[in-house]
Amino acid sequence: MTLLELLALLKKRIKLVIGLPIVCALLVGVYSFMFMPDTYTASTSMYVLTSQEESASNLSTDLSASQMVANDVTTLLESNRVQKATADDLGLKNLNDFEVSVTSATTSRVIELAVTGTDPDLVARVANAVAQNVADISLDVMKVEAVNIIDPAIAPTAPSGPSRPLYVAAALMGGLFLAVAITVVADMINTKVRTADEAEEILGVPVIGRIPVVKGVR
Repeated sequence: MTLLELLALLKKRIKLVIGLPIVCALLVGVYSFMFMPDTYTASTSMYVLTSQEESASNLSTDLSASQMVANDVTTLLESNRVQKATADDLGLKNLNDFEVSVTSATTSRVIELAVTGTDPDLVARVANAVAQNVADISLDVMKVEAVNIIDPAIAPTAPSGPSRPLYVAAALMGGLFLAVAITVVADMINTKVRTADEAEEILGVPVIGRIPVVKGVR
């Protein structure tokens, strides 16, 4: 099927091509705006301080070792022990209702922790509790000197998600793709002879005459 043939097919089913994407976008829009709750993200940052003393001669070695420790602390932040201790401190059953993400640059000892949930005050409390627990557990397990909290998490005043316009745009594109797919498949399974060229190809004989169809005439 050539591009011109596809465009001709889409033109014949222009109502489907236009209507289906709009319907999909409307359905997703209604669901996202009416049934999807706002989510909030609170973040805090920590600095990992090791017990090694740094000097000008071994600064590079010590910094590399500290970065390795920071990576270990990053892994510890996502451990079940830290999450369970945090849930116990806050009187929660678990942290399954929260999305906890941790980022640590390879050239820095600073660790960024972000917690996302539906309650702005609670996500800030969870972020601060996770940071405090990882500081205590790191001191106990890894014998680091300290994990200092640089910026405590504060309750966000504006939602961070969901990205409803993005969902609507994705539904619009998905509806358009579905409409094109339906049009192509419907044309492929249609066995009617629709043109003189198709008749010649099927019968193997040339078309020598045509009878026109005049609408509105008996």
